[in-house]
Amino acid sequence: MGRRGGGGPGRVLIAEAIALAERRSRRAKGAEVRALVVGASGGIGQALALRLEADGAQVTRLSRRADGLDLTDEAIVSRLLGGLEGGYDRIWVATGALELNGVPPEKALRALDPAAMAAQFALNAIGPALVLKHALRLMPRDRPTAFAALSARVGSIGDNRLGGWHGYRAAKAALNQLMHTAAIEVARSHPQAVVVCLHPGTVETALTRKYAGGHPTVTPEAAAGHLLSVLDGLGPAESGGFFDWQGKAIPW
Repeated sequence: MGRRGGGGPGRVLIAEAIALAERRSRRAKGAEVRALVVGASGGIGQALALRLEADGAQVTRLSRRADGLDLTDEAIVSRLLGGLEGGYDRIWVATGALELNGVPPEKALRALDPAAMAAQFALNAIGPALVLKHALRLMPRDRPTAFAALSARVGSIGDNRLGGWHGYRAAKAALNQLMHTAAIEVARSHPQAVVVCLHPGTVETALTRKYAGGHPTVTPEAAAGHLLSVLDGLGPAESGGFFDWQGKAIPW
């Protein structure tokens, strides 16, 4: 996304440098940093929560296992997020599934199933959008804050050269569009906010174990470190973007 606001590029760069310094300062102080991890019982979510706590942050965890979280049920999302007090510096949505209800990703058009595709969209696209809808009030308006949803490189339309996995790819592409569109709106009320989609790489979790193939994998702990570093390096100018674990922009 392009840079927003008036005052010329110099003023924008100065403002972003100040915001980045403040984010790093708050993280260095540790106890002042508040983080919310949605999907904290999964491989990446758990690793993110543990790494944040190791860095001294105050972490709130939400998960299906501990809290009955169900991103496909807005009433549950609203109730759980509605019970939290605001002021979060970081909100992570580390949810998602490649295989739902025992249905593997499609290898061909003949395998398309409307119900399976709808389930993919409900969990992988609509679910994180509902979290942002109900978590926006938890994000401070007067200082840097960030909302990151885990996406996947296979959700890139421009980078898709293999085909297949129709439902999962389309759901992640929809997630990217939802976050990009939301970021434009969020910037109006939260000018220092960052709303992004991040690709963690191929991580050694239950989600990828059956489908990693010959792709190199990383541990959830390593992925968490990469993701935290990437998010710390992003500012309002990058809000609405789609980045990989190295901080490189991924084509839509």
